[in-house]
Amino acid sequence: MIQKKLFPLLFSLVLLYSCGAPPAASDAAGGKLRVVATTGMIADALENIAGEYARVDVLMGPGVDPHLYKATQGDLKRLTEADAIFYNGLHLEGKMGEVLEKLARLKPVVAVADQLPKPDLINSTDYASAYDPHVWFDISLWSKVAGIIGEEMGRIDPAHQTAYEDNARQYQKKLNELHLWVASEIQNIPEKQRVLITAHDAFEYFGRAYGIEVRGLQGISTVSEFGLRDVTELVDFIASRKIKAVFVESSVPAKSLEAVVEGVEQRGHSTKIGGMLFSDAMGAEQTEAGTYPGMVRANVRTIVSALR
Repeated sequence: MIQKKLFPLLFSLVLLYSCGAPPAASDAAGGKLRVVATTGMIADALENIAGEYARVDVLMGPGVDPHLYKATQGDLKRLTEADAIFYNGLHLEGKMGEVLEKLARLKPVVAVADQLPKPDLINSTDYASAYDPHVWFDISLWSKVAGIIGEEMGRIDPAHQTAYEDNARQYQKKLNELHLWVASEIQNIPEKQRVLITAHDAFEYFGRAYGIEVRGLQGISTVSEFGLRDVTELVDFIASRKIKAVFVESSVPAKSLEAVVEGVEQRGHSTKIGGMLFSDAMGAEQTEAGTYPGMVRANVRTIVSALR
């Protein structure tokens, strides 16, 4: 009902813009471009790449599930006042699709993951002809996304194209170093224990990139429901493989995995909650996990500590 009420507001804003009366977004941002990112991971890349030439605003903060997120009236105002919008795509922000589609008629609206080469993407088992959207968990893929953002910012603001491209290359250098660090750290987990079990199936790219088997109670989207059969199958898997720990996520309720842990104990095997991982949202500002590299490092330390 709330979403239905927002569309007339969006339509009126679209009409206002099409009549030639958009707000002076860059002026309001002190002469900088005003850029909106849907997720913290995209915002982190934009802040590093846009640098002094843009003010980056993020819609979805710590603990927010992008699969379930619906735009508020305040969000629509921020989106319509922005000079450009960057979002993940691949249906991550599923409930915002229509809003973003309408705004794309007025300004640059960039789906960064949609531009990745299709052979790099993982096919979804949940939806036919769809791809897993959690591309940021393969840092080498996220480095490609950084390159895409640099190119797009250069198109949006040609006067500073060289700066955006240079900044993107510097950011990619940091990401490449991070990629090598993660690969090295995962080797500290005994090979038989390299099994990552989480609340929803967000870590397939991580597993593929760093050689760790991945299982999730829910599918790639938290919109999908899990049932008793899913719980039973996961409990049997953990008990049979003698998995030491499972992991909750900052943006997904922990109760589902707590039930799995109880079920495993009833099978005669003891497992534990190994810690909380940041999956679809980063941590709070001014914390290590409040940046993309910091979030990755925090996750990897948690995983290695619990499984080795």
